[in-house]
Amino acid sequence: MENKIKWGVIGSGGIARRRTIPEGIIKAENAVLTSVYDINSNVNAAVARDFNATAVNSIEELLQSGIDAVYVASPVNMHPSHVITCAAGKKHILCEKPLGMTIEETEKMISVCKKEGVLLGTSFMMRFLSQHQSALKIINEGKLGKPVYGRAQLSCWYPPLPDAWRQDPVTGGGGSLMDMGSHCIDLMEMFFGKIKSVSCFINNSVHSYKSEDSAVVSLFFSNGAMATVDTFFCIPDNSSKNILELYGSGGSILAKGTIGQGDSGEMTAYLEADTSGYNAQQLRNQADGVVINPLAVNTYRAEIEEFSNAILRKQEPKNNASLGLQNQIILAACYESARSGRIIEIK
Repeated sequence: MENKIKWGVIGSGGIARRRTIPEGIIKAENAVLTSVYDINSNVNAAVARDFNATAVNSIEELLQSGIDAVYVASPVNMHPSHVITCAAGKKHILCEKPLGMTIEETEKMISVCKKEGVLLGTSFMMRFLSQHQSALKIINEGKLGKPVYGRAQLSCWYPPLPDAWRQDPVTGGGGSLMDMGSHCIDLMEMFFGKIKSVSCFINNSVHSYKSEDSAVVSLFFSNGAMATVDTFFCIPDNSSKNILELYGSGGSILAKGTIGQGDSGEMTAYLEADTSGYNAQQLRNQADGVVINPLAVNTYRAEIEEFSNAILRKQEPKNNASLGLQNQIILAACYESARSGRIIEIK
């Protein structure tokens, strides 16, 4: 066990049970699942049984179960208290996004973890998708030219459900923008750099729950690029292809299905060797595209292995808390724009 981090989980139902435990912690080479906690004791017992872990009855018991790190997958309004409690217990923490409900909560979480000498990470697993990393390499090598425009789409059908914490801003902080738009915004900053200003619309287009089921964000980047993020809880699953589009002065990278919970999608690069002239006919040859299909990487396993490796090597993880804070700042600006109808500058 010397080269394996012993993990505990807070909020063992939901995404932890569906994805992060079976695909991430269980499959990771440098991790082992030790104990799990959920407010629903029946769910928690089933998760423990399914994955050969110890079901505990409290967070305090979890912290005393011999673990090194905690994966926090509780409702967003519980993230600050859970993270701070785990930090006080000297456990490293990988927390689901968003880290907190507000910028101030997130800053406090980061401050406490630094004071206690523990690592805090943000669960932006989509960064680890091999096709996204290939696209980033193309951009960093200058093959896309000067970044011009991007689009990131993530939508699903999420009807009203009893006790669904994402459907109430009191427990989830927001709806489709907070839950899914956060991933898209993070990806766009990974590709194009820091965001300078935002404009946002939110709405309840179909569903009548308290959180928004629709959001469209316009982003303006420090390098002059622009992008849109569109994310909905009211479009049928198979009708939304989770599109990613990245355009530059030297070409484009177009994908569908890479944004989401899967290991891969379809991605093609259309890169122009010569953009010096003007073609009045504006000819387009789709056959010139290059398929980007690197070896698939399970993003949940990748994020657990990255964070576990950071603990073992005593170094800052790639999925660090600063990503979460930056995302929280952008989200706050988006909601302010939606409330005020103004463009919001990012300070």
